[in-house]
Amino acid sequence: RELETEAGSALAADGVAAEAVEVRRREAELRFDGQESVLTVNLDGAGALVGEAVAERFREAYRRRYGHVPGDRAVELVTLRVVVSERRGGEGRERFAAAGEAGPAGRQRAHARESLSPGMRLAGPTLVQDRFSTLFIAEGWTAVVGSEGTIRLERAAAPGARIGAAAETAAGADGDGGRAEVVDLELFTCRFLALVDEMGMLLQRCAVSVNVKERLDFSCALLDPDGELVANAPHIPVHLGALGECVRRVRAVLDLAPGDIAITNHPGYGGSHLPDVTLIAPVYAADGSLLGYVANRAHHAEIGGARPGSMPPGAASLAEEGVVIAPRLLMRGGEADWEGLRRLLGGGPFPSRAVEENIADLHAQVAALRCGADALERLAADAGADRVRRFMRLLKDRAAAALAAALERVPHRGERRAADAMDDGSPIVVTVRKTAGERLVVDFSGTAPVHPGNLNATPAIVRSAVIYVLRLLAGADLPLNEGLMRDVDLHIPPGMLAPDFPDDPAACPAVVGGNVETSQRVVDVLLTALGLAACSQGTMNNVIFGNAHFSYYETVAGGSGAGPGFPGEDAVHCHMTNTAITDAEVLEHRLPVRLERFAVRAGSGGAGRWRGGCGVERVLRFLESVALSVLTQRRVRGAPGLDGGEAGAPGRQWLERRDGARVDLGPIDGVEAEAGDVFHLLTPGGGGCGADA
Repeated sequence: RELETEAGSALAADGVAAEAVEVRRREAELRFDGQESVLTVNLDGAGALVGEAVAERFREAYRRRYGHVPGDRAVELVTLRVVVSERRGGEGRERFAAAGEAGPAGRQRAHARESLSPGMRLAGPTLVQDRFSTLFIAEGWTAVVGSEGTIRLERAAAPGARIGAAAETAAGADGDGGRAEVVDLELFTCRFLALVDEMGMLLQRCAVSVNVKERLDFSCALLDPDGELVANAPHIPVHLGALGECVRRVRAVLDLAPGDIAITNHPGYGGSHLPDVTLIAPVYAADGSLLGYVANRAHHAEIGGARPGSMPPGAASLAEEGVVIAPRLLMRGGEADWEGLRRLLGGGPFPSRAVEENIADLHAQVAALRCGADALERLAADAGADRVRRFMRLLKDRAAAALAAALERVPHRGERRAADAMDDGSPIVVTVRKTAGERLVVDFSGTAPVHPGNLNATPAIVRSAVIYVLRLLAGADLPLNEGLMRDVDLHIPPGMLAPDFPDDPAACPAVVGGNVETSQRVVDVLLTALGLAACSQGTMNNVIFGNAHFSYYETVAGGSGAGPGFPGEDAVHCHMTNTAITDAEVLEHRLPVRLERFAVRAGSGGAGRWRGGCGVERVLRFLESVALSVLTQRRVRGAPGLDGGEAGAPGRQWLERRDGARVDLGPIDGVEAEAGDVFHLLTPGGGGCGADA
């Protein structure tokens, strides 16, 4: 009431009579505690609706929008708004009775908005212009002018016309059915991409953790009935290529029925490392046939483990890295088992330190899956389930054809071999060759045996790296999908890139560094073997700190490698990571830390005809005592150049104590930091390309 009175007084000051003032809207913007995005709730007709009643109206609106309510989280009132205006002259509901035809304003079929009278009808295609906008009325649509001047568009074409039908009809008249299929493939590709984009945006809006909503450390994907990746949003490459492997492994052990959602983070089932939690939902058409799967993977900054942040540098087994979630149903027939998941996350030798934040982000992941499933179901209802599956297959065919065309440009069938080593000397070796049958063989024989620490990767991670590089080689504008692997023979011998995972997590190798560090080195050796680019920073520069009250994780940019005809980029996330850095304002507002410096590390890129990109310098002052962990590489040797280019500068990191003492930190290290201690991080530069003239 105070806002209404204040707004009415403002209008009165402008000469509006009190009896002419009307309240147009009463609304509130609310959100759950920890979220950034708000949802607007209409309070019109609410009378004395206050407190818990407003919160309940918000929860119901949230449930309608996202399909769930995230537990018992508190509701925050962000904005209370009242909109008042001078009462308009027209009374009653606006009418749209036809009263004549509007003639064209000229040969361009454009109409001036002010010349239109109530009741006029305008058949598309035509334009309506005013001083501020131009309205395009497409063919098959009719515009009707209402009694108050509003233009309502009505679809003249029969509803339910399937996507691409117009293109097929036109092409059929010309005898050009092939062109119609190309057009339809583009339309379906756009729909598939819009589906996964929308999933990602909803996941970001609904999430609570800084890691998901600010750093964007998540991925969403659409897969076909065979569990093969079809389309993805431009999220995290190390996630995306692995999701197909994960879906196929999970569906082999779980029967997924309508309304079911599976959850896992197990590296033996296509997972990467334990903080990356994957949700999978099957999608069925109205006739009961399987359309495909929607899946997402999000990095939870805390999932248990020996140190806060769930990336312990000294871990020697999977059990020490956190809570292991073997494939299980989170939802069966639409009913969720949140309590069972809470018990799992809060149990075991190294439970999660942030169970409720895990649950909140998982609610967001569920909402994103429902969003994607609904969109795929609508597409099947509109276009037909068989056509949806057909164009999934054609999109993979297109990717396979693009790679085949790129391989024809590879000058010879001889072997191409590249090798590099992790900072402890563990070799990563790849041999690439074309066969007489125009297949590509990618062989990692010669790579190190199982790593005693946490640098073990998985076949799913290696597959992600290979698909990513093949997408670069293909060079076509198409979604990353598993059609790229159709003519590829991938050989990964047992060892560091394909360790065994027994049932007991304590007997499984540690993997947290394999996902973030070894994956980068796999990409570097592949790019070197194919001659596409010099090595990039070769690390994600993982920084993890926290205590009993919070955990924070970030990856930090560095320099990318130069290539034939182009320099490297400064200060970018390279290859298998595509995350954002947390804004300084958000970082300092939410965490007990101060960002004292964040700048390009000048001169750290490798010299050459084309210079490698420079790394960055990042300096953090801790305002509380924290356990600090770093998981990095390229601290011993810099990123090698290509074709005579020089190596980039290696990275460095140290902790400066309050008393000025310096503690140098190794590539994979941890230290207890006190309030007032300062962490310095210098990330590597990328390698140069070509001898400097």
